[in-house]
This record gives sequence, structure tokens and C-alpha cells, in this order.
Amino acid sequence: MIEIILLLGSDDYAIEHWPEAPDVIDYKGRPFSLRAGPRVPVATDHEFEPVAVYAPDELTEEEFQDLFYALQPKVAELRLKYS
Repeated sequence: MIEIILLLGSDDYAIEHWPEAPDVIDYKGRPFSLRAGPRVPVATDHEFEPVAVYAPDELTEEEFQDLFYALQPKVAELRLKYS
């Protein structure tokens, strides 16, 4: 399984587990695109599944980065190191 992180807004996100990570999805009637991953985190004291990050399709790369960093304090998987 892949841990799917959906960045919904500057203060909102969803986490799901899917068997695959397609390039584009429809999530609750809104198009999202794969922006990062799936990648496996570097070994820590906790075992993590591969992680993939999705954001609304209409966001520019800069807007995605802003949203990603805004949600880092709330989503542990966004703070992990990846190989």
C-alpha cells in the first residue's frame, strides 16, 4: 500500500492508503495531480509505507510548495527525509 497525502488547503489535508498512485485523480469532485512520490522514507524508529503527495491540479509549483510547507507541522510524513 501507498500512503496518500492529499493537500486540500493551507489548514486542511487528508491521508488515505491506496494500492497505487496514479498521476491524476478525482478526489471529492476535484482534480488532483501527483506532485511527489511515491517514495520510501529513510529508515527511522518507525516503519513507513511509501508516501505520495497530491495537490489540487490548478496549483502552480510555487503554490504547491507553499501549501506543502504550510502543512508540514501537521503532517509528519511531510517532514521525513527521503532517499
